[in-house]
Amino acid sequence: MEIVVDTSVLIAVVTNEGHKPKLIELTQKAELVAPLSVHWEMGNAFSALLKRQRVTLEQAVAAIKMYLQIPVRFVEIDLVDSLALANELDMYAYDAYLLCCAEKYRSPLLSLDKKLVQLAKSKKITVLELPE
Repeated sequence: MEIVVDTSVLIAVVTNEGHKPKLIELTQKAELVAPLSVHWEMGNAFSALLKRQRVTLEQAVAAIKMYLQIPVRFVEIDLVDSLALANELDMYAYDAYLLCCAEKYRSPLLSLDKKLVQLAKSKKITVLELPE
């Protein structure tokens, strides 16, 4: 089974957030898929944490190294389709890439971003929910 994951999921795992065990359980036997943008979003997320002085460079590098150990298949997404979806749902292209990815691969989306989950559901995209 393929599961489309976003940056929020990957960050939760590499920073040992409380959701980590549940996320690992949900994805343990799945192939993780993400648009290419997620790879660069990881770097951007940690650069933002550095800028806000919430992590040290050493902590950010350690987290990125851990992220690089997670097997994610990065895929191309159609930019025109993503732009149309971003316009339709009044969202950023980065979020539209994830929804287009889930649609293209007919795979469920796993995200901790509540707004993204809501928009995915509005498009009838299957969303994996964290067990309570």
